[in-house]
Amino acid sequence: MANREPTIKDVARKCGVSVATVSRVIHGLGAGYSDRTRDLVLKTADELGYRPNAIARGLVNKRTHTIGVLFPDVSGSFSSELLRGIEEEAHERGFSVIVCNTARDGERTAKYLRMLREKQVDGIVFASYFDPAAYDAELAAMRMPVVLVNTMPGAAALPYIKVDDRLAAREATDYLLRQGHRDIAMIAGTRNDPVAGQPRLAGYREALEAADVPYREELVAYGDFRLDGGRRAMERLLETAPPFTALFAASDEMAVGGINAARERGLAIPADLSVVGYDDLIYARMVHPPLTTIRQPLAEMGSRASDVLIARIQEEDRALEAGETIMPHRLIERGTVRPLRA
Repeated sequence: MANREPTIKDVARKCGVSVATVSRVIHGLGAGYSDRTRDLVLKTADELGYRPNAIARGLVNKRTHTIGVLFPDVSGSFSSELLRGIEEEAHERGFSVIVCNTARDGERTAKYLRMLREKQVDGIVFASYFDPAAYDAELAAMRMPVVLVNTMPGAAALPYIKVDDRLAAREATDYLLRQGHRDIAMIAGTRNDPVAGQPRLAGYREALEAADVPYREELVAYGDFRLDGGRRAMERLLETAPPFTALFAASDEMAVGGINAARERGLAIPADLSVVGYDDLIYARMVHPPLTTIRQPLAEMGSRASDVLIARIQEEDRALEAGETIMPHRLIERGTVRPLRA
């Protein structure tokens, strides 16, 4: 076989089973063979380097064992962590992944949906902000399962996986309050973002109000969840806001951008300014001192999204119960918060 691609007959011959049995195992057609035979066939196919033709496989079971994943931005650590979880789970379940970068404003979403339909993918994961009403026609024409991760469906009845952003932001602000801070600024996300921007701002406000600390609009600046957006927001706060001793940033990238801007103004972290971020990306561990932050289990969220989607593709009973999945968040204490003494 050195000079040719291995065939299904080669796999059957080496395993001592029929070609039909190998075909049933490869295509996941369940009955007619034991678990031992299945494991032997899959191991032998892998050793020989046999790869069934995806198109032929699709003709047998009307599936391509491929899912599409749409991100508004695939360049950052946030997206890469989600994608890692999506891909690992999909690979374990025998699915391939097509990744589409829709641009930050989603301008290429409709085009990618048409492309995925032509590729006959079995299902789609939408990651981060998604407005299902804008793509009703495309999704209806595709007639395939859709799962959302790190976003919410609005009026559409689509399963989604995310953390409770309002509750997590409230916990971050509560932590600063417990350390004795009362003048707490915030770098919020995109002003009109209903998925993460508005809920995180709401959690910040709730924590202040519960502690009888007045909410002050002048202590809030808006960014775009990115590093440069955080820097610009911090510069605005330092120029126009009343003095503050602590900052809650709605993303780690904005927190790091804010820290850099503060240091350029001669402020020390945390001696002069305490900072809490959100996400627990690699940035949080690389900055000095390491960033105290809210951890989102991004890889686990991606894995869960693949699991729910594939269950729906394969029409498993448990897929019918999949709706809202709220993943646990956690405050990670590191070195960017200093307790204030009375």
